[in-house]
Amino acid sequence: MGGYSGTKSLGMGVWGKPFYRRVSPNNKPMGFNCGIVGLPNVGKSTIFNAMTAAHAAVSNYPFSTTDQNVGMVPLKDERLTRLAELVKPEKVTETSVEFVDIAGLVKGASRGEGLGNQFLGHIRNVDVIAHIVRCFEDPQVVHVDGRVDPRSDIETVETELMLADLETVTRRLEKEKKLLKAGDKTVAAEVQACEDVKALLEEGRPARLVGEEKKELLRELNLLTVKPGIYVANVGEEDLAGEGPRASAVREIAEAGGAGFVAICGKMEAEIAELPAEERAEFLKGLGLKQSGLARLAHTTYRLLGFITFFTLVGKKEVRAWTVKQGTRAPRAGGAVHTDFERGFIKAEVMMYEDFIALGSEAHCREKGLVRLEGKDYIVRDGDIIHFRFAA
Repeated sequence: MGGYSGTKSLGMGVWGKPFYRRVSPNNKPMGFNCGIVGLPNVGKSTIFNAMTAAHAAVSNYPFSTTDQNVGMVPLKDERLTRLAELVKPEKVTETSVEFVDIAGLVKGASRGEGLGNQFLGHIRNVDVIAHIVRCFEDPQVVHVDGRVDPRSDIETVETELMLADLETVTRRLEKEKKLLKAGDKTVAAEVQACEDVKALLEEGRPARLVGEEKKELLRELNLLTVKPGIYVANVGEEDLAGEGPRASAVREIAEAGGAGFVAICGKMEAEIAELPAEERAEFLKGLGLKQSGLARLAHTTYRLLGFITFFTLVGKKEVRAWTVKQGTRAPRAGGAVHTDFERGFIKAEVMMYEDFIALGSEAHCREKGLVRLEGKDYIVRDGDIIHFRFAA
């Protein structure tokens, strides 16, 4: 069930003959990555290393990360694990999140200070921003400003991003106003959108707070502060729940700015990452935690961008998770597996995850009439198990 199959003779999707050519062999979500940003020495690379085991440079001096490091992080999903336990496939493939560790920013980055231009350029290429904020004390790790002050740190980074956006919007506004003055009424809506965003930025508020319609008008500007954001409070081991005064300050700022929030102890997450996989769950249980902070960050990032997961089952060959945007129709979801599925889409055979788990197999779902045949207008739901019928 949920496979991808075809024959050259009939050119039609049939059961039992796996079709293995893939569009995205590393299963990267469509255009989806998360940039890890913050001041120098706040724990960005430590957290990145724990997430990806990529061993990015971790040093006690500013700008030790002078270029972006990239790592793919599997998105742990208990549903995929339960499906695998029932199907017992040869292979299990998780969906994943791409994280990018970006060089630390300092005051004046919008004017090119430090690695400012490079830093801002890298941020423009990510889809969501995870802003790491230092909320721990450690005399061995020098803070770039000589003190631990989350509010001040956030203000430094956010100000630089807003100043960069303000420059971008102001340039576009000047250009569009000239066109409007010359009689081009088609730019009127964009002029208004630019003015609204400019007003927000001048008030010290991110562009993401403008309406969706105006965001769409300004999409090509690729504004930094319009990107979805998550504030990550990097806490000490004494505040794993993120309820201390520093982490609470970060949470308040996140809520006020329409951003997500996660508390993580980077030092502890690095230790967990060194443990054998079978020991990690017990370690977390001993701390009273159901999942690691990094898992919560990955899932928060995923949800923030409106992604959902569907599954494919190819007999005993493979159980696999796939990522699409919420609201995706069946043919486009098929295209995430292979472009042929979208071009030649005929029907999608769909089972609900809950039904499969309750009954234990595809055969039992069929006996109960719980396998639905859906057409091109079907909107894929989180947890669907899908088999795509297509014409080659």
